[in-house]
Amino acid sequence: MNDFEHTLKRSFNEFFIENNIRGICHRLKQSRFETQLVDLLVDSLDPDYYLAIECKSIDATKTNALYFTQHFTIDRNNLHQVARISDFLYRSGRRGLLAVELRLGSGRKKNAYMIPWKEVVERFNDGVGFTIDEIQEYAIIQRKKGLYVIDPKRWQNNSRIKEKNDIQDG
Repeated sequence: MNDFEHTLKRSFNEFFIENNIRGICHRLKQSRFETQLVDLLVDSLDPDYYLAIECKSIDATKTNALYFTQHFTIDRNNLHQVARISDFLYRSGRRGLLAVELRLGSGRKKNAYMIPWKEVVERFNDGVGFTIDEIQEYAIIQRKKGLYVIDPKRWQNNSRIKEKNDIQDG
């Protein structure tokens, strides 16, 4: 498990304990012979915390975008990871999020952002990835005392596309 996934998982579990919320975040194990659905599953009776989160960590000094061909996988049945996750979200009733950590080089702190899954699907269907600048327009996952601040309502509602539409309509 990479550090980003581990820290995000730990952040959810600490959040649940501190706020006396019945919930748990766990990571599905990866296997060479079995396709992993998503990186993190969050289970709770509270629908705000019934989530599936795919995590991507990108070296922003070596790439200028998150690409669907480079950063996502295709399984042995030729099914793209975005399609597999979307099917899982539909069948499970979970809300999906894409957590993207941008590694900005030595001496600079890493920043992480949450993108609602519906926007990932829209971009995938359009055949367009996310530039680093576009990723940074989404909800940043705040850090406090080494953990991430858990706020799924803000992550889900802080939609870059929604904000742009509101500006155009306003």
